[in-house]
Amino acid sequence: MTPRQLITAALLALFPFAGHAQTTSVIATYTDRDNNTVDSETDFTEEAPLNVTFRVNAKDMDEHTPSYEWHIRKEEAEGERDIVVRYEETTQYTFTESGTFKVILKTRLTDIGADLDSAMIKVTISESRLEMPNAFSPNDDGKNDIYGAKGINDPNSTAHYKSIVEFHGYIFNRWGQKLFEWTDVSKGWDGKFHGTPVKDGVYYVLVKAKGADGREYNIKKDINLLRSFSETTSSTTE
Repeated sequence: MTPRQLITAALLALFPFAGHAQTTSVIATYTDRDNNTVDSETDFTEEAPLNVTFRVNAKDMDEHTPSYEWHIRKEEAEGERDIVVRYEETTQYTFTESGTFKVILKTRLTDIGADLDSAMIKVTISESRLEMPNAFSPNDDGKNDIYGAKGINDPNSTAHYKSIVEFHGYIFNRWGQKLFEWTDVSKGWDGKFHGTPVKDGVYYVLVKAKGADGREYNIKKDINLLRSFSETTSSTTE
């Protein structure tokens, strides 16, 4: 060690608070459901699947050689469980289960053998929700033009889908002919078959899906396609 490093190590041993000039925190970067990039240094709640990049925000490390240890722990009834342990400065993880997770960063100054206080951020993944409406009006008026999970026509709806990690939807006519299928819960049917608008009437939807909380959805119901649907009755589609 250099004389300066020896002095720093001695100060850390004798006066633990002297080491607080060197600190770390966790920065979490992810894309929310509105496609906004979010950087957070505080606890947050989102929906699954959620891919997050965790990186170190280090202060006053220029003269030291840090090493990092990440722990991602899930809170459970019987206690906490490590699901990830990694040794890198930046790490990524995709949350596909609901619940509360602690993302813990442990930092060691290897050049002087000192451990800094651990940094932590909590990530809460909401339980799943999925409902399919019973009507829509694909008349290009910007309201309920697409048939899909509740909320796709109105991003501000409080009844939108949440934490759906697997999805497969099918649309059939009354003769059992498949008109459309999709696997992205944020998408849906525009009321056309091979590019041609289908007639107003009753159709049938089948959805098989799975939530981040393990809940399985098997939805079967009739759909009313009404291009003359008015704004005053459009609430029944949501």
